[in-house]
Amino acid sequence: MNSFLKKYIDPLVPIWALVPLLLCFALNCVVYWVTMALCGDLPHYNLTLPVDDKIPVITGWIFIYLCYCYVFWALSYCYIARTLRKRPIDLFRFVVADMMSRIICMFFFIFLPTTNVRPEIVGTSFADELTRFLYSIDQPTNLFPSIHCLVSWLCFIGIRKEKSVPLGTKIFSCASAILIMLSTQFLKQHYVVDVLSGVLLGELCYIIAQRLFLPVFITRWYSRLVRKIVPGAKLQ
Repeated sequence: MNSFLKKYIDPLVPIWALVPLLLCFALNCVVYWVTMALCGDLPHYNLTLPVDDKIPVITGWIFIYLCYCYVFWALSYCYIARTLRKRPIDLFRFVVADMMSRIICMFFFIFLPTTNVRPEIVGTSFADELTRFLYSIDQPTNLFPSIHCLVSWLCFIGIRKEKSVPLGTKIFSCASAILIMLSTQFLKQHYVVDVLSGVLLGELCYIIAQRLFLPVFITRWYSRLVRKIVPGAKLQ
């Protein structure tokens, strides 16, 4: 098992980074699904603005929203971990920013539950059918801030100042994040304020995480833990 991880997984993402990345994913799921279950019977607020009514419904964007985004997120987080593998403290700063943003989302989802009014999809194309399927499995709640937009922007934040990352990769990451944000609008999954709040929250949490001592403490503790499990091992 160890040889498999070392040979096939470590070149893609540092083995030691798997645990913090999986914890990010777990916290995201807990925040989204648990708050949805807890707040289902609470009054929900509609934050629709006049500009939202001017944005048309284009179901073709479902392939970005429902398919592309998850691949982009997974690959981006792995790429960030690989890029920062020799600077574990910077990776933990990113992880702290990610987790902090979800905890803040949790408070918004609980104390300011939001909803929207989705349009009726009457077409018969595959994109139309897929959009109806999305609407059937995803309730119009937990909208503000938008986790779709938050995570997508964090994917770009994590590499935008890295000198080792090619400019083309940064442009691709930024463009992907913007496309995902647009998909939330054209599918009426989120409104403009949801997008802006998601981006702002990502920026704010990343800035705060750079100044906290917590990532330093976590890095030291995690390094000792790794050495206890595998004597002589280092975070690299």
